[in-house]
Amino acid sequence: MWTGKKVVVTGAGGFIGSHLVEALVRAGACVTAVVRYNSGSLIGNLAFVDRRVRDSVRVASGNVEDGDFMFRVIEGHEIVMHLAALIAIPYSYEAPRSYVRTNVEGTLNVLEAARRFDVGRVVHTSTSEVYGSALREPIDEGHPLQGQSPYSASKIGADKLAESYYRSFGTPAVTLRPFNTFGPRQSARAFIPTIISQALSRDEVRLGALTPQRDMTFVSDTVGGFMAAGMTPDIEGMTINLGTGETHSVGWFAERLLRLMNISKPIVQEKRRVRPELSEVRKLVSDNTLARERMGWSPKVALDDGLEQTIEFVRAHLDLFQSDGYVR
Repeated sequence: MWTGKKVVVTGAGGFIGSHLVEALVRAGACVTAVVRYNSGSLIGNLAFVDRRVRDSVRVASGNVEDGDFMFRVIEGHEIVMHLAALIAIPYSYEAPRSYVRTNVEGTLNVLEAARRFDVGRVVHTSTSEVYGSALREPIDEGHPLQGQSPYSASKIGADKLAESYYRSFGTPAVTLRPFNTFGPRQSARAFIPTIISQALSRDEVRLGALTPQRDMTFVSDTVGGFMAAGMTPDIEGMTINLGTGETHSVGWFAERLLRLMNISKPIVQEKRRVRPELSEVRKLVSDNTLARERMGWSPKVALDDGLEQTIEFVRAHLDLFQSDGYVR
């Protein structure tokens, strides 16, 4: 189905984006990988992709905030996988305008280019953070949206732009709403690699709030959701959750990881890592019925198997993780 398809992936140097690029190439797609320009010509997590796969990818360095750049990149492509975003919640407290520019204006540029060049499908990336703390469980796609951080507010704005382009112009946009994804290549901004890297290098594991509950999906399953959203017919205009439907607390994950690593260390709550009270999302647990029924998607990787693969990656690349500080 993907053989010869011309696909743009924004945010290709990121955690999920790099895995998606790899999967698309292996499926036969012709991929243009959009990475943020930098003077060192660094390609982020694409550096971990097998060279034979990477050599077949066209890398376009630029910025989704530049509409002219996005027009040039998207022209001539059939499918756009839009993952580029600022995602760190703590930093959104410090630089909210940056999140609007990247997440809202950047999405507008992608959608406008897709409209101009009659792209066949835009898969727009949302986040479960737009739901805020669960008002009902499990969380389905009709759950109220709550902007509990500048990050989540910016993603709500981007989601509504995607919806508006479908309703106003017929732009064939599908919004995927992944719940928390984890796996190899994820940075220490996320709590699972933070736990692992600290367990390997420090006398104690320092975290923020331990009680919030998260629905964690392994990265290959999330990528499978993107692949399905790119090809499944008659889902334009829809918003679709990707999650396991199971939830555990941050503290539970810390204890589970230490057990899998056969390490015994104290788990300490550090005040500077705790979100403001009204901004913390207390519980996320997905209803993935729509993904199963409309796309035939369901998670395949068992939680412990995914955690083991993540442990292996962090152990092999511990030098990449600033385990002695707080990564926002």
